[in-house]
Amino acid sequence: TFPEATRNRMKAALLPDRGVVKVAGLDARAFLNGLLTTDVTKVTPQQARFGALLTPQGKILFDCIVAEAPAEDGGGFFLDCPKALAIELMQKLNFYKLRAKVICEDLSPVLGVMAIWEGTGTTEYGLLYADPRLPALGQRLMLPPHLAGEAAKDLGAALVEASAYEAHRIALGVPRGGLDFMYGDTFPHETDMDQLAGIDFDKGCYVGQEVVSRMEHRGTARTRIVPVTADGFVPDGGVPVMAGDRQIGTTGSHDGSHGLAMLRLDRVADARAQGVTLTAGGVPIEPRRPDWATFDWPEAKS
Repeated sequence: TFPEATRNRMKAALLPDRGVVKVAGLDARAFLNGLLTTDVTKVTPQQARFGALLTPQGKILFDCIVAEAPAEDGGGFFLDCPKALAIELMQKLNFYKLRAKVICEDLSPVLGVMAIWEGTGTTEYGLLYADPRLPALGQRLMLPPHLAGEAAKDLGAALVEASAYEAHRIALGVPRGGLDFMYGDTFPHETDMDQLAGIDFDKGCYVGQEVVSRMEHRGTARTRIVPVTADGFVPDGGVPVMAGDRQIGTTGSHDGSHGLAMLRLDRVADARAQGVTLTAGGVPIEPRRPDWATFDWPEAKS
């Protein structure tokens, strides 16, 4: 709970799990566009894009938000990515670089990422961009972490703990890699990237494109990360979600009675048709479709 003064006010939180990889040089845009699921030709200093670098088999190795610095600030692309994977991401980009005129560097030791939500503001501190996944996620700001307090003041936001942003993210039903899905083992559709503006289905080739296109056109994405609620607490991540004695998914991140789970939606439909309650760790849970989602949803039989 927040002090009364911050309850109805814009909030800002430094996200300790986020890092920054910079990609610059003459070929930077074309280089990234040939690798990522998003259309990097549409990235501008005013518009960031959400995307991922996949395995050739179409599974997510890294997801990131691609932001561009204005030319007057030196230009270049800044990838807002999981901090724990920043060095690995930089190394993977260098592996793909070949003769492309690009320089990739991990700036996580000097740059952090702040989330700003429940309002919008402007600031001279750092690189500010709207979160491209959902308007309700607000804005993000890359800046040296020691400037977080001054930046929040400049924005007119109350500086709060990262846990407040996590609660906001979970309430919106937006997955987080490493908690709600495992990198290297999950298809973009399963993490709702197709719903959160993370895949451009009209752009040219990128690594893993054939698999992603097939899933989209055949409608074969049966597994999805969706919000769940529990009477009491949603169990910790990694607990099997059961329909009777059949496992149909796994829990992810949670905030008290709200959480996320990766579920086989066809098996949720079967359970609902049979009147079977879903449980995780013995706790009854109820999945729901996020407000922003357009995928088919198994309705309860009346």
